[in-house]
Amino acid sequence: MATVNSLVDIAVFGIVGAIMMAALVGLLLVASGRAGGISPGVQRGFAAAALGLLVAVPTLAAINVLSSGAGFWRAFAVAACVAAIAAAVNIGLSPLIAKRQGGGGAALRPSLPVFAVGLVLCLTLGLVTAGLAALFV
Repeated sequence: MATVNSLVDIAVFGIVGAIMMAALVGLLLVASGRAGGISPGVQRGFAAAALGLLVAVPTLAAINVLSSGAGFWRAFAVAACVAAIAAAVNIGLSPLIAKRQGGGGAALRPSLPVFAVGLVLCLTLGLVTAGLAALFV
């Protein structure tokens, strides 16, 4: 039954993270539609918000798992999966921003090195957020 709870946590927090990331990208697209473009300060603000989102949502998922009595490694697995879902949405929508800003060649192409780096980043993010969650619980 605990496995089902973990899958539900991944689905719920993954969907929430994906929706929030898509909304953030949508706000960036609206901001880039202005005549003056996006200032570097606004770009840094959106990058900080995306990073905060990539830390906050998996941490909340890991807190939920740890508070249910599951172990650290299950919280790590849930946090890594939630981070992977949110990061996939961010990477999937990044070509829209590059296209809007006129840099059509800046989009990531799916290849083995891109997937490997993404996997390492999501696993690292899962470990960090599960560690943060362990401090809070």
